Amino acid sequence: MRKLVWPVITFLLAATILSAGVWWWAYGTALERLSARGQTELSLATDRLQSYLQRFRQLSVVLADHPGLIALLYADSDQFVTEAERLLLETADKTGSLEVFVLSSQGFVVASSRGTPIGSDFSDRAYFKRAMNGALGTAQGVIGVERAFYAAAPIIRQSGAPIGAVVVKVDIEAVETDWRANPNILYFTDSLGVVFVANRFELLFRSQPGGQDKLARARKYPEIDLLPFPAYRHAQFQGFNLWKFPKDGRFPASSLHLAADAPVIDLTAEILIDTAPAKLSALLLAAFAGAISLFLGAVLLLLTLRRMALAEQLRLEERANQELEARVVRRTEQLSGVNLDLRQQIKERREAEEALKIAQQDLVQAGKLTALGQMSAGISHELNQPLMAIRSFADNATAFLARGDSDTAKANLARISDLARRMGRIIKNLRAFTRKEGEPMTDVDLVGVVDLVLELSEQRLVKEGVTVAWRAPIGPVLVRGGEVRLQQVLLNLVSNGVDAMEGQGNKRLEIAIAQQGGAVTVSVRDCGPGLDDPEKIFDPFYTTKAVGSSEGMGLGLSISYGIVQSFGGKITGRNHPEGGAEFTVELTPVGLEKVA
Repeated sequence: MRKLVWPVITFLLAATILSAGVWWWAYGTALERLSARGQTELSLATDRLQSYLQRFRQLSVVLADHPGLIALLYADSDQFVTEAERLLLETADKTGSLEVFVLSSQGFVVASSRGTPIGSDFSDRAYFKRAMNGALGTAQGVIGVERAFYAAAPIIRQSGAPIGAVVVKVDIEAVETDWRANPNILYFTDSLGVVFVANRFELLFRSQPGGQDKLARARKYPEIDLLPFPAYRHAQFQGFNLWKFPKDGRFPASSLHLAADAPVIDLTAEILIDTAPAKLSALLLAAFAGAISLFLGAVLLLLTLRRMALAEQLRLEERANQELEARVVRRTEQLSGVNLDLRQQIKERREAEEALKIAQQDLVQAGKLTALGQMSAGISHELNQPLMAIRSFADNATAFLARGDSDTAKANLARISDLARRMGRIIKNLRAFTRKEGEPMTDVDLVGVVDLVLELSEQRLVKEGVTVAWRAPIGPVLVRGGEVRLQQVLLNLVSNGVDAMEGQGNKRLEIAIAQQGGAVTVSVRDCGPGLDDPEKIFDPFYTTKAVGSSEGMGLGLSISYGIVQSFGGKITGRNHPEGGAEFTVELTPVGLEKVA
């Protein structure tokens, strides 16, 4: 333990230095974030104040061109004065101005919206002098304890010299009200260092230290007893200006001070941001770093002690290891023979697994060929109908060509081409089925599939006397699937429905497409005797047809079930409450799989 005293002391000293460094870095980073946020607040506050005053400056410019005010300065008539004061009062009420008044070229009040005495002298005001030079004059002013901004625009008739000025007096408290809820101290000082606008009432008319001589010369606040700014002391930390206030509860003990010039309104925007949260976050990070360091130190100390104990233990175990190595050598020789036997058994098992996989593949292929034999009767029947139609259209086309009716002949030839493509798709799907291949998933018009199935089954439906109730939706209904395989499923359902109604007097087949939640369904219902065991209808080789019939192997619905599942959908069958069997195929509409 004596050997570890100096390493422990060195480690504790290093941990203390690390914690101090983390605090220094974290506090500087936090002040940098506060500075960026404060600069943004200063910019927003300055823009808001400038925009607020700019509106009234524009108001003075607009009023300067009013004919009634120009006539007021040219004619000494009570009627013009009354009309002008009514105009100024209405303008002040609508715009929220404190007062709007007109000055003559000598600086005397000619008309006012709030009753400023006629003849009051404003000739010594800076904004009036600027207006009489033909420019737009603005300034801050104080009457008693009332603060206001003044915007003066010259009244010029044609291209002559100014004959007077329109002055708009703007209330400042309307802007300050929106800043009251800001936790930071935000204020604007004039060129004399006096707080003129602030979100804290107690800061108004307080002057910065060192500005008393300028205040005495300017005589800008003769009626106000200006108070000094609250006492504080400057401090610097990583280039940031910190103000330290007494802990009396009025101001934060430590604040980050930022300032930005606002030359448009001749003010300086300043803000004080409390640094207590920044100090707290820096302290927490430093404490965390110290805790991690102490934890790592404790772990290293424990590991060192354990290592020393293990070193002693290793000496004792070295002799035991030598004896153990000798035993291992002897045991290894015994295990080598056992290992050879295990390898031989593993080889035999792998050969058995390969033979099993080959047998399983042969069974699957045999099932495929069995299903293909069952499907071939139906497919040959469906191919026979287009072939008969092609023959009929070809004969008709020959007859129409003989008559010279080329348009009708072209239509028949186009019909033959369409039927040939359809037969090609059926044969292609059949070949893909035998090769364990399928059509790629595409956007399929479900309405077109139903129409095509009914067209292929038209001759059989007419022959069997089946009435089809099918009302196609307006426009296409797009789903994800393979067009030919989906035709095969619906064709199988229609054929099963016709077979089920064999021997009945009223044969009716109902087909409907519906949107249910996030899926599109197509249902096929017949008026037959229904299903004996609905839970087994999709099992392979399950059938209710007569033994020896051409399509009685029980693979049609099983194959259809697999096809629909490959589309990501499902197929169900049930007995309809009003009689007969109803099969429903549920598919994914186009667009939904992209969302999923």
